[in-house]
Amino acid sequence: LYQQNTMRDAMVAALTLNIFNAHSDRVRMANIAQMVNVLQAVILTEGEKMILTPTYHVFDLYQHHQDADLLETSIETGKTGLLLGEQVPQLTLSASEDENGVMHITAANLSASEPCPVDCGILERKAGKVSARILTGPMDAHNTFENPKAVDIQDFTGVSVTPNGLDFTLPPCSAVEITVE
Repeated sequence: LYQQNTMRDAMVAALTLNIFNAHSDRVRMANIAQMVNVLQAVILTEGEKMILTPTYHVFDLYQHHQDADLLETSIETGKTGLLLGEQVPQLTLSASEDENGVMHITAANLSASEPCPVDCGILERKAGKVSARILTGPMDAHNTFENPKAVDIQDFTGVSVTPNGLDFTLPPCSAVEITVE
């Protein structure tokens, strides 16, 4: 059942985790069924060798939502997909606040080819220190034992603080975590 894991799988994970977080009042627990070497695996092994998959990196970006308080979000976004009846929202996101009052925003641009400009309004607070990390690459990008860091989280410096919140553009096929103090 060994299956390579690509950025396409990572986008499905980001979309799903944003949905789970948005419905955290009802979703009390969700688990990934196959952790190693099979469908949607976060780790691939071969003998003594091990690599982290793009899905692993999405879980890393989304970890700060655990045990945090969900923040209400609302988005207006276009659709993406090849067939008109089979399109999905281009942008998906969720936000939470941890016990220290730090806001964590995760967003994913599900388009394989189009960047997604985001004007992120933040109500009832001002953005202070902002940092961000991103996972991005072509839909078929993946890590191999010969190139285990082909797909990896990078610092994302494209977030600007505005008087009303944040402004940034997500590259195609990307997931980002933005931390707002």
